[in-house]
Amino acid sequence: MLKPLIKKNDKLAKRLIIAVSVIVFIAVTALSRVELQANLPFAVHTFAGINAWLNTAVTVCLIAALWAVKSKNYTLHKNIMLAAIVLSVLFLLSYIAHHLFAGNTYYGDVNGDGVVSEDEKSAIASTRVIYYVMLFTHIPLAGIILPMILYTAYRALTGEYTRHKKLARITWPVWLYVAITGVAIYWMIKPYYGAGS
Repeated sequence: MLKPLIKKNDKLAKRLIIAVSVIVFIAVTALSRVELQANLPFAVHTFAGINAWLNTAVTVCLIAALWAVKSKNYTLHKNIMLAAIVLSVLFLLSYIAHHLFAGNTYYGDVNGDGVVSEDEKSAIASTRVIYYVMLFTHIPLAGIILPMILYTAYRALTGEYTRHKKLARITWPVWLYVAITGVAIYWMIKPYYGAGS
């Protein structure tokens, strides 16, 4: 096992993890209601494509990190997981930027009027159910995964590997699900970006 990188201080860690999680939640929630008008030198939905690539990279990191830990290559596991965290931070920034500049896009809204008519609903049929099941599981899990990731990382960084492993058994599959569904949601909504314009 690796040596601890930080000194254990559960009280401080708990405060920091809660503070970061609450600030991120408030920022994402508040900023999702704001739309900025800007003349960007690229298509605004480029951010959504970046988000999908970042989620794909996180997915690859999570799978590679699992393989590394199963192979008892703990240094590689640590490095890959730190890379996954950095990629997730970049994702969060890109996600906020996308929603700030692009506003909302509605699945099935072919003409881009902000309303999915009965004809548009009929055209997407059962895929609408698949999309919304993914979306409505992805969103709450994306909201709760941040503190889970931070607690799991904290236990590893303090050398509490038994507690880390216990948390990781829950955190890893939820994080993987959030990353994979993020990519799937992007590919499903992508045809409606810029619809009607």
